[in-house]
Amino acid sequence: SQSCWREYLTTRIEQNMVVNCTCPISECRAQPTTAFIYSIVSSEEIIAKYEKALLRRYVECCSNLTWCTNPQGCDQILLKDGLGYGAACSKCSWISCFNCNFPEAHYPASCSHMSRMTCAKCTHGFCWRCLKPWRPNHKDYYNCSAMVSKAAWQEKRFQDYNERCTFHHRAREFAVSLRNSISSIREMPKIRNLTFVLDACKVLEQARKVLAYSCVYSYYNQDTESMDIVEQQTESLELLTNAL
Repeated sequence: SQSCWREYLTTRIEQNMVVNCTCPISECRAQPTTAFIYSIVSSEEIIAKYEKALLRRYVECCSNLTWCTNPQGCDQILLKDGLGYGAACSKCSWISCFNCNFPEAHYPASCSHMSRMTCAKCTHGFCWRCLKPWRPNHKDYYNCSAMVSKAAWQEKRFQDYNERCTFHHRAREFAVSLRNSISSIREMPKIRNLTFVLDACKVLEQARKVLAYSCVYSYYNQDTESMDIVEQQTESLELLTNAL
């Protein structure tokens, strides 16, 4: 009956299982069409959920489309269009990376830098962010065949870069918080135009982001000839950012 179908489809939509759902009769594999669902379900709220499910499925099926990865939440659909590295969301201005699963563009660190680290002695790979091993059957990193002193040096070096990276990410969060506070003040009467302050906060936020991912870049490229220049530029940027 129509009431049975309405209850069935409503349940499937609410459980996010409506896409590719079939007739409730076990031996029947027919799928209800969109027109049929519209004719059965009358609730605007349920229909809205159904349309969102269709949209999600469409985006997932299109290799050139993706959702904005802003962790604060954004429902904007982005067109990759061969950009590869990253593009700013037209709705929230968040810059996503299309080459890897990292939630934002991470220049100057490469995608491989953001995904995994590798022990130079035993090639054990582990995640940069959570430090969990890529191969679960591998023993603890410092139980590998590397020398203890070398391992201790590597650990100290990692901790130093990790602390610097974490500091700049937290400073970046402060810049975002400051920008939001100033945006609220602008709405108050008798307050002068604070656009230049907001622009400064945006520059500060971007600079902290670059400094954070520069730590990742430097960690992997410490032995290259060009790193002296990179470190000098990074140090200069950090001094100017702190002054700002």
